Amino acid sequence: MTRGSVIAHFPSRTLTGWAGPLRVVEGLWTWYRRNWRATAISSLLQPLLMLVAFGVGFGSLIDTSARAAQATGSVPYLGYLAPALLTVSAVQTAAFESSYPILSSFKWRRTYEAIVATPITPGQVAVGQLTWITLRLTMSGAVYLVVIALFGAVRGTGVLAALVFAVLCGMAFSAPPLAFSAAQETEGGAFTAIFRFVVLPMTLFSGTFFPISQLPSVVQPVAWISPLWHGTELARGAVLGTLRAWPAAVHLAYLMVLLVVGVRLTCWQYRVTLTR
Repeated sequence: MTRGSVIAHFPSRTLTGWAGPLRVVEGLWTWYRRNWRATAISSLLQPLLMLVAFGVGFGSLIDTSARAAQATGSVPYLGYLAPALLTVSAVQTAAFESSYPILSSFKWRRTYEAIVATPITPGQVAVGQLTWITLRLTMSGAVYLVVIALFGAVRGTGVLAALVFAVLCGMAFSAPPLAFSAAQETEGGAFTAIFRFVVLPMTLFSGTFFPISQLPSVVQPVAWISPLWHGTELARGAVLGTLRAWPAAVHLAYLMVLLVVGVRLTCWQYRVTLTR
């Protein structure tokens, strides 16, 4: 069963408001609940393995270092790393959901063409797809929080704010690539370059494993433009209780600008591609 084939029958008029996007979400959810196992490794198991390997294994060495304790604010490394990996997981999941599945729906399966043959408009398809990715990030992030709580890595209500920040970061990153994917006419070779030269370096050098203050001064400005750094700072600050109003406002503003621009580009590109 393809994603588009589960869209229900509609009356012969354009759906208004959120009726169209919610129908798209319903179809994507119907597909996902039958195929969720295919995403379990990338969206949940991989960050958990990183948490065990770095937070528990490598962290046992980090916690004995006075210099490392100074860099992390004397926070146990597992507690320092866990909220960052929550954000990393959201970004990596968003990167995948904004690439090959989108190209498949446009080019290989052509499910979007089937959807817009109903009273759902291209703009509603775009909003529905963005809403679905938001729900995906929320679901996988919630499960991840439960597991890391069992490790004793997170405590208090700050973890709920961290989940919100992680989802916001994932969406701020995914919306522009979503527009890019909607414009693709190739077989998706560009996605490999995005994963290799954008997502991977961003994961390593955005304050995930160590503060960016430990980077050479000439490299630090590159980290500042990374949405993952802003999301990590918000999530980590919420969990550790170190979040301050002014830095948080700057981080939120940066992510919101990326999100708004990305959403507008995505809606525009969907209309262009599905009406030409």
